[in-house]
Amino acid sequence: MSGTADAAVSTVDLHTHSTASDGVLAPAQLVALAVARGLRVLALTDHDTVAGLDEVTAAADTASLQLIPGVELSTHVTSGEVHVLGYFVDPANATLTGALARFRDARANRAQTMVEQLTAAGAPIAYARVAALAGGAIGRPHVARALVEAGHATSVNDAFARYLVRGRPGYVERYRLTPPEAVRLIRAAGGVAVLAHPYSVADLAATLPELLAAGLGGLECYYGDYDDAQHQALLAVATQHHLVPTGGTDFHGPGLAHQRPLGGTAVPPEIVAQLTARWQEQR
Repeated sequence: MSGTADAAVSTVDLHTHSTASDGVLAPAQLVALAVARGLRVLALTDHDTVAGLDEVTAAADTASLQLIPGVELSTHVTSGEVHVLGYFVDPANATLTGALARFRDARANRAQTMVEQLTAAGAPIAYARVAALAGGAIGRPHVARALVEAGHATSVNDAFARYLVRGRPGYVERYRLTPPEAVRLIRAAGGVAVLAHPYSVADLAATLPELLAAGLGGLECYYGDYDDAQHQALLAVATQHHLVPTGGTDFHGPGLAHQRPLGGTAVPPEIVAQLTARWQEQR
């Protein structure tokens, strides 16, 4: 879907990414698009980094857009991945910056190993090009783009399918926290921890209790293409456990497949006040 300046269906988007991680738009460009689409509240939640927060905050201040500083932490369980969003985090918190530095080093090492494995599999690319495409935190999308440029795949999606998913020659496991560790890290940085896209969690019933015990504050009830029945089911879970129901598009950039445009998921604006209140309660 495109990221054109037509009006969004929501004035709030609490799940977005920039070039600081694996998004297509620079933080300031993301703000410009948000303003063009009529958003009033935006959260930048880049994967395992807060490197884009200074730029996006300055741009949002100039544009009179409310910016909620955030992060999305990657965690690991036996059954797969669990992502935890953090809102109102302090990007200068030493505990957080130390953990993110370890993530950054691990991402670079992972990308280097991917390049080596792809070369051995007959799909050579240059690590320097992957790093240049990333411009910051390196992820699989940057490796995929390098594969497309080198003619080894026809599209980013094709590159993932051929080389970069589990079981394919370029796949490398990544360093992750456990879900409770991510929640505690976000809390230590002064933020509200929210479970991202809960339907991607293989065993939500087993995962949720340990997250609640660690201090989980919210559940992403309005996400991407979740339908109304899914929203209602998640809202019931949020109500049961006194969690703030958040939402967003998981926007990575205009024109990317299988993704709603910025502001394209209907998120009730009153959620922002609820999330802010939870943050203030925790302080």
